[in-house]
Amino acid sequence: MVVDTMENLEKYVSLNPLFEEVVKFVKEHDLMTLEVGKHPIKGDDLFLNIAVAKGKTDEEAVFETHRRMLDIQIPLDAPEAYGYIPLSDLPEAEYNDAKDVTKYPGVASPTLVNCKPGDFAIFWPQDGHKPCVGSGEIRKAIFKVRA
Repeated sequence: MVVDTMENLEKYVSLNPLFEEVVKFVKEHDLMTLEVGKHPIKGDDLFLNIAVAKGKTDEEAVFETHRRMLDIQIPLDAPEAYGYIPLSDLPEAEYNDAKDVTKYPGVASPTLVNCKPGDFAIFWPQDGHKPCVGSGEIRKAIFKVRA
């Protein structure tokens, strides 16, 4: 997991060959003005989801992991906290191959990481993350990147 400010996003391009495309997209588009929904960038290997989610309590939110993709999550208009736990500390759960997600309901967050607009969080397949911890509506950008 990485948490940093958007001004430092470019420093992470060496971590994944597709991160350079993410940086380019962010420089060329205003994420706040993009419509809610999926925005293809590079086929199935890289795309952006703009979402509006209802903030949840830590108890309501659900941990998830992905096998094929990593997430770069960017809160756009409201703070968002993310629960974090290593995959190795999560219980066995059923993987949904079609959606590339495993959900872990009922798992408490040992760690909460806070992000505000202007920050981002990167979650790799080994990072259990619980998004949408916050209040009100959270408009967010989620880059899905082939891991």
